[in-house]
Order: sequence, then structure tokens, then C-alpha cells
Amino acid sequence: MNNRKMILSSLALDLRRVAQGYFRGSVLMADRFLEEALRRKMEAELLDEKPYIKKFLKRVELLKSELDNQKKAEDALMMSTIFQNSVISNP
Repeated sequence: MNNRKMILSSLALDLRRVAQGYFRGSVLMADRFLEEALRRKMEAELLDEKPYIKKFLKRVELLKSELDNQKKAEDALMMSTIFQNSVISNP
């Protein structure tokens, strides 16, 4: 697995855990994985990615300021799917 795939796959997994945590009401766990996702996002920003991926990388940061946990979970799940699909479709 190359570095790009590892970084984006890890980011996708962290965001999926964020979504699951907020959906289940485990806010502390979700917040912890959000911090992990933000660290992965900084790694991913160094990659040469397509513009739509860069746009969604910027949106990861906005999850911190979202007050509605349901919306935060939905956004995290959507971004997780987009990053995972990027890894699968662009080897």
C-alpha cells in the first residue's frame, strides 16, 4: 500500500469512527477520533490530490465548529465515504 492510500484510508476510518461516535452519543470518543482525523488531514494536505479531494480536506476542519452532533456525524460519514472511494478508484 502506498503512502497516499494509507493516509486517505486512515482518514476515512477516523471519520467513520467520528460518525459512529456521534450517532451513538459517545461524544468523548467521537471528539478523540476527530482529533486523529485532523492530524491525518494535515498529512493528506501534503499530497498532490485532485481539487475535489482538497476541497473536502478543508471541510474536515469545519467539523470542529459544527454544534449539531447529528449534522457533524452525517458530514463525517459523507467525507469518509468520499475519501474511501478516492482510494479505491485511484490506485
